[in-house]
Amino acid sequence: MAPTAGEYDYDLVVIGGGSGGLAAAKEATALGAKVAVLDYVTPTPLGTKWGLGGTCVNVGCIPKKLMHTAALLGEAIHDSKSYGWQVGDHVSHNWDVLRDAIQGHIKSVNWVTRVELRDKKVEYINGLGYFKDAHTVQTKTKQGEKNLTSKYFLIAVGGRPRYPDIPGAIEHGITSDDIFSLDRAPGKTYIVGAGYIGLECAGFLNGLGYEATVLVRSVPLRGFDQQMATIIVDEMKDKGVKLLEKTEPKAVEKLDSGKLKITWTNEANQEFSDECDTVLFAIGRRALTKELHLDNAGVKVAGDNEKIDVVNEQTNVPHIFAVGDVLYRKPELTPVAIHAGRLLSRRLFGNSTVNMDYDNVATTVFTPLEYGSVGLSEERAIQRYGEENIEIYHAYYKPTEFFIPQKNIMHCYLKVIALREGDQKVLGMHFIGPQAGEIIQGFSAAVKCNLTMNALMSTVGIHPTIAEEFTRINITKRSGKDPNPASCCS
Repeated sequence: MAPTAGEYDYDLVVIGGGSGGLAAAKEATALGAKVAVLDYVTPTPLGTKWGLGGTCVNVGCIPKKLMHTAALLGEAIHDSKSYGWQVGDHVSHNWDVLRDAIQGHIKSVNWVTRVELRDKKVEYINGLGYFKDAHTVQTKTKQGEKNLTSKYFLIAVGGRPRYPDIPGAIEHGITSDDIFSLDRAPGKTYIVGAGYIGLECAGFLNGLGYEATVLVRSVPLRGFDQQMATIIVDEMKDKGVKLLEKTEPKAVEKLDSGKLKITWTNEANQEFSDECDTVLFAIGRRALTKELHLDNAGVKVAGDNEKIDVVNEQTNVPHIFAVGDVLYRKPELTPVAIHAGRLLSRRLFGNSTVNMDYDNVATTVFTPLEYGSVGLSEERAIQRYGEENIEIYHAYYKPTEFFIPQKNIMHCYLKVIALREGDQKVLGMHFIGPQAGEIIQGFSAAVKCNLTMNALMSTVGIHPTIAEEFTRINITKRSGKDPNPASCCS
């Protein structure tokens, strides 16, 4: 029999020690709740594991951005010659130094996170947990098994990368869970998958000097604006990344030489193979819900039989909630999980009525030339409002800092999607270029405040910046006019 109110061990038990779960836990304790956090990292097939903090801190946003930065710095070293810096011709990169620096930073964040939980009086349990019933989770730690009862539960277990069902994938391949702590230089690498993780990895590996080839099954950056995705792919090709379209991996085997042999087929079912040093799979992520024995608690999963469909983070069981990457058809972004977790705790323990708004969440793909966006893609806008009811403003632009090193500007592009009627409410903003994430962040606040084209065109830009290009945009696709600028100040 489940305990009655007042007999629970905790007010809230959070299953998962990632960004969303930790944010909810800390907010709940600040509001007077008794909280426990369960977190355990199952090692990858390669044996990689990490500390408290979840995907973002350990094997996601943070190490990815640091490696992206390392690649950009390498490019900047070469550009600096044009600006008068005396740099030798034989610039080289040391993988071990970069990896150790990144791992050192991650471990410091792990430690700070542990200390913060202790200071905020959140009980941290390094163990796996699964539901025994709707109010009980059983956890297994080094000290043994223990049952925890709670008034509320928060599922925040996130996900882990998938492997394809082909010979040698698990035995010889790696994923983004492994690349940032790899004990050797990756060398010539095949990346299987052309989502944002695959393209970001291909971009920084190429930028660090390693040959990178991407096997693309269908379309790159599925779910993103496809015009922008095409521009990103073209830019990566110009940078030296190889993309093999309409391909399927068939096998990975280890040769006597220690190299790997990857085999794939193309659209015509022709078979190809190549030798390489590393095969990295980036074919999507699996929500870690099967391990939770959700049936024991009566929690239902969505149509994909994996993720959880929620209303205001509440599952079909009223006292069980979920945030983060386990949610069905919600943005899989760290700041989304953090914000949703905090708002949930305020509603549960602080008498708040504010719900998470999942619309118009900005995001950035950290490819060599970054792509930032907020709001609707062109495809979604047409689908929702009809092509005749939207106006698409677009422009190519010339970053000032590209002039002296004579860098390629042909892929520096932005567009704004708006309604045609009235002051033309902005539905989506898309930007490809340096520091795209920093630029789109500010404009995302404006979109949240119902930005219109009238207001955008009335805004005076800061010159010379690339963010000002949004304030200068005035040519529509419908007009057929040339969107290329006549000069830097036109």
